[in-house]
Amino acid sequence: MNTVILIPARYQSTRYPGKPLVELRGAGGTAKPLIQRSVEAARRVAGVSGVFVVTDDKRIVEACAPAKVGVIMTSPECRNGTERCAEALSQLHEPDLVINFQGDALLTPPGFVEALIARMDHDQDALVATPAMRMRSNEVRALQAEETAGRVGGTSVVCDDAGHALYFSKRLIPYLPAGSLDGAMSPVRLHVGVYAYRPEALERYVATPVSGLEMLEGLEQLRFLAAGVPVAVVEVETPLFALRELNNPEDVAPIEQALAEAGLE
Repeated sequence: MNTVILIPARYQSTRYPGKPLVELRGAGGTAKPLIQRSVEAARRVAGVSGVFVVTDDKRIVEACAPAKVGVIMTSPECRNGTERCAEALSQLHEPDLVINFQGDALLTPPGFVEALIARMDHDQDALVATPAMRMRSNEVRALQAEETAGRVGGTSVVCDDAGHALYFSKRLIPYLPAGSLDGAMSPVRLHVGVYAYRPEALERYVATPVSGLEMLEGLEQLRFLAAGVPVAVVEVETPLFALRELNNPEDVAPIEQALAEAGLE
């Protein structure tokens, strides 16, 4: 398949303005902006014909120069990364598969994306796929503490028996009764912010009105569920290091620690 990775990046993030340009130190102490680290992470994925940053901001374009990555400019009217990927389709050479590698998910292991590509190659009926992984109980407790403090620390997902998403939420789901976190691994599946789309899925997405749940949760993938488009959830192995996205300034330190633990310069 002709597979391309798109990295949507916007400067005016609601929770963390300018975060694509935030400097993050790696294992050796070298600081690089988030967008550059995201490009490096995307380039570690095998079986991809190209990597592009998709943005509407010249400051992000300038930050991409050291990475020597292609940039596709899109409208500032795009409300999320999926809409940005859909708009970028017209500037791509008829891809079979588009990977939305979100610009704040720099710790995503390449195997996660490769698993999505394999799933879409194996299941020609699948229109959208995204990875999820079981969370360690201590990581769930950390997210519970962040919820109590009023911060968003991650997105969880629940699935049906066929492995399709029933719901995504910025709250921890499902409900955890007493004893649920007694073992090393919890029942909670953390949604990893990467998507594989067929072009048809992107066309259906932008033709579907924004849903009420999408607005409440601030989760773009809920529009697929509202439109009746199944989202295949590919379960991936939990990595040894903590998988964090850059959502808040408080995430910088744990992400830098994870970069060090993963040995990423």
